[in-house]
Amino acid sequence: MPRFLVGDELGNIKSVGYNPASQEESKTTLKILHDGTVTGRTKAIQKLVLNAGEKTLLSAAHANGAVSIFSSNEDDQLELLQEWKETRIKSDQSFIGLAASGSSVFSCTTNGALLMSTLKDDNSGVSHNLAALPSRLCDWCLSHDQQTFAYGGDEVEVSLWDTERAFSRPSESSAKGAPVNSSKKRKQSDTLFSGEVWRAKNVPNDFLGLRQPVHNTCLTYLSPSTSTSQQHLLAGTRLGDMRRYDTRAGRRPVAVFKGVGKVGGVKTIEKGFSEHEAFISDNGSNVYAVDLRNGSISYGYKGLSGTAISLAASPTYLASASIDRYIRIHSVVQLPDKVGQHLDKKGTQDIAPVNEDEREGEDVWEGMKNAEEGDEKA
Repeated sequence: MPRFLVGDELGNIKSVGYNPASQEESKTTLKILHDGTVTGRTKAIQKLVLNAGEKTLLSAAHANGAVSIFSSNEDDQLELLQEWKETRIKSDQSFIGLAASGSSVFSCTTNGALLMSTLKDDNSGVSHNLAALPSRLCDWCLSHDQQTFAYGGDEVEVSLWDTERAFSRPSESSAKGAPVNSSKKRKQSDTLFSGEVWRAKNVPNDFLGLRQPVHNTCLTYLSPSTSTSQQHLLAGTRLGDMRRYDTRAGRRPVAVFKGVGKVGGVKTIEKGFSEHEAFISDNGSNVYAVDLRNGSISYGYKGLSGTAISLAASPTYLASASIDRYIRIHSVVQLPDKVGQHLDKKGTQDIAPVNEDEREGEDVWEGMKNAEEGDEKA
């Protein structure tokens, strides 16, 4: 039975399980693993990441700048191991990236505050290592082998960094940058930071000769790579386009899929388990499966009433969390073997919306009188 972990704006952490073989009316099970209602919205969950290593650890980033590490006990409840606060974050900023590798947790904020926190073997404390990235970031993600990370943002091009070099103190030579050619000076925007491996270049001007704005809203790695400088990245933009990058092929995207995000641009991207599959949501109420071979929308999900702000994929199901406070479990359709071939199944419906908060709120209305027309006052 697939199980997804979610966090809400009250600081709760819950698990949502789905059992398609269940004979009950609801095939979903919702369980609270951590009750955060004591602190309320001040510690709303902004990011969650699971580290299923020798010890299964769950890390959470909160709205007040705190980052927590939990372990799971025998009763399937979360126990707090350590908690610390990112002091460089301000009240109007948020966490846009959270990742875990071994006993280390990486966090990144919109203002470029990157932090690597390592838990001691006996869980008695945490050591921190700081790094600074550009501000106005919208998304940050760590590679599969933790050797590199990538980010993008508002007027911030997609950039690839070496993780180890990002946290090391730059040498005097690297801090000064590459030597300047007297005949042709290198543009400042093309100069890489210390630890930066590759940076994208904006697409060509439009048909009017105007510069196209840079606003990368989300990104993800497409496939594992053993080479630090050879990575495949997929980014979504505020204009609704998806851009695919191959760092070996140059700085501009190798493919641009226009208009995939129908309303307000692309909100989030999640790589599927099939080779050419990716899931995206826009700022309306659309969630699509996209074929990366040609950028076409293979199918979509109907019935959503809010923007899906987070997606999590498994081989057979996709979970989405929306601003309407619903967690939905969707089925996944296998992409055809050939490009352009019709699917055996159409776009699937929601399988099981779960919204415990609204169920609890229904009790408030019980016993209240209905307003009659004669009760109205001028």
